[in-house]
Order: sequence, then C-alpha cells, then structure tokens
Amino acid sequence: MTKLVNKTIWITGASSGIGEQLTYQLAAKGNKLIISARRKKILEQVRANCSPKTQENIYILPLDLSEIESLDSVATAALKLTDGIDVLINNGGISQRSLASETSFEVDQRVMNVNYFSAVKLTKLILPNMMERKSGHIVITSSLVGKFGTPFRSAYSASKHALHGFFDALRAELWDKHIKVTLFCAGYIKTNISINAVTGDGTPQNKMDENQAKGKSAEAAAKAMILAIESNKQEMLFGGKEVMGAYLKRFAPGLLVRILRKMKINEAK
Repeated sequence: MTKLVNKTIWITGASSGIGEQLTYQLAAKGNKLIISARRKKILEQVRANCSPKTQENIYILPLDLSEIESLDSVATAALKLTDGIDVLINNGGISQRSLASETSFEVDQRVMNVNYFSAVKLTKLILPNMMERKSGHIVITSSLVGKFGTPFRSAYSASKHALHGFFDALRAELWDKHIKVTLFCAGYIKTNISINAVTGDGTPQNKMDENQAKGKSAEAAAKAMILAIESNKQEMLFGGKEVMGAYLKRFAPGLLVRILRKMKINEAK
C-alpha cells in the first residue's frame, strides 16, 4: 500500500465536487498539489479553504479541457512547477442529459473532447516524465455509465466507455514501467454535475437530478478514491444501489435492459 504523503499531485476539475474535496483531503496529508479548472477565482477560493500551512504547497493552474490545443502549454507549465508529477488525477468533465436523437453532433463532440480526449492528451504529455522517473500513477474519474449505458446520457456514457478502453490498454502497457492506472467509477454523487450537464442543443440543464440529490457526498467519493489510489486498485465502483448495474450488465443483461427501459420512462416525466 502506497500512502499519498509528500507526493506531487495534479488534479483537474478541482474547483468543485470530487476534485474540490480531493484538494482538501490530499492537502491535509501533506502533498504538493497543482489544482486546475477553468475559473481561477474559484480555485483561489478552494486554496484559501485549506489550512494556512498547506496553502504554500498548492499551485493554481487554470485550464479549459475543451481547448485541446492549449493543453500542451499547460502541461509544460505544470512540469515546470515541480520536479515531476507523481499522480495525475484526470477528474474534470461534463455530463449530458438528452435523448440521442435530439442531441446535436456538436454536443457529442464537445463531451468527448472534455471527458475523453483531454484526459488522453494530458496523460500523454505527462507520461514521458513518469517513464523517465520509472514511477507514477494515473487516475481517471470515470462513471458507472462507463460500464453500461443509460437513457439520456449517450454522449456521456460513450466518453466514459472510451476512457475504460484507452486506460485499460495503457495499464497493460505500463505494468513493467512501475506506472499504475486506476479507474474510479462513480455512481450518483451529490455535486453540480447534473445542473451543469449539457442538453441536446448544448445549453445547461440547470437543475439537479433527483437521484443526484440523494447520492453519496463528494467528500465520501474523494475519500474512496484516495483509498483506491493508495491500495493500487485497478478499478473501483463507488455509489449506492446503482453499483448493481455493473454486475447486472455482466451476469443478467436482460434484467438490466428492462430496468433501463423503466428509467427512460421515469426520467422523461
């Protein structure tokens, strides 16, 4: 078991939700952090919420995951801030709430850019540093819908499925380089993800899903993710009863299909 203490950790999507809670918990453990998101002022507030003695070890590095071309310069800046990245947590992302038939291709593309291509790009930019040092851990905030698709989340589910394909393959390639890969598959977490989820035309949903409101706390999710990293879990499923969906997909797919049909009806109301 590898304790996350005195490590250099880069967290994307650190301005709210799981990323914000990761910042608080990992800072308290005595790590050096780089926190990234679009809004610099919110990141400054997150840092200010940490204890005074940890704030000097928290670096703010704004980035927009939808601007894939800009990630090269951001990654270069991150590496200049430190001697190397021990843990890269690809946590930033965006969700979607709309029928596939009513979702523009531009929305599909945007969700894939933010959730999938940005994580791949950042990983490839940081990977040479990890390979040179023969050490590192790459972490991906995925979702249970990366294991099975659900109604109104076609683009979101596709982006999470893609993460599993890429990072499972990457893990198999890096095992002898002492670089680890962990996929954290979250269920319903009480964050703003459903409020900020894009609809078919790209506008935000602007409301919290009922199941999201009843979900696990972001604090609990961050704690579980840290445990998964320290325990070198290849994959962790986290949530409430919705976690059963991953097992139904494998062992009782017909039952899962019937459940998802009911889910479409209920969410359309």
